[in-house]
Amino acid sequence: MKPYVMIVAAAMLAACTSTQSYGPASGTGKMGYSSQQIETGRYQVSYTDSDASRARDRALLRAAELTLQEGADWFEIVNSYTEQSADGRRTGSSVSIGGSSGSYGRSSGVGVGVGIGFPLGGGSGPAVTEVLEILTGTGEKPDRPNAYDARSVDINLRGTVTE
Repeated sequence: MKPYVMIVAAAMLAACTSTQSYGPASGTGKMGYSSQQIETGRYQVSYTDSDASRARDRALLRAAELTLQEGADWFEIVNSYTEQSADGRRTGSSVSIGGSSGSYGRSSGVGVGVGIGFPLGGGSGPAVTEVLEILTGTGEKPDRPNAYDARSVDINLRGTVTE
């Protein structure tokens, strides 16, 4: 019985510490990226994650991938915003205590309960979606603060994602 309990505990701990791997979203509002071509050389890229910083990095990585797939050298962010879901998911452990009493005829009773809860899924809070609208281009990267070299972004951020 003891090995079984240890295996279950290890699996629960692994579920709590795992992060969503980089990849396409399986549906609207799901973790992962989505992208849509608006016109030639213009895309809307988004990445949904439970961590805002990771969502931003992975949206940039997806923008770099699209740019390179198109045969372009650089991309420029022309518009961006962040959305945070308001789904009210709990972000941590909880402890609750409850009690009740009642009577029926000549009998009465009192009950007290204690509950402990902790999240088991990979989600650690509300989803954050980073949305970027980008323009892609070839040749020398423009000298503007929102212009990025796609190869550099791909190399620098690829090591930070879990595939």
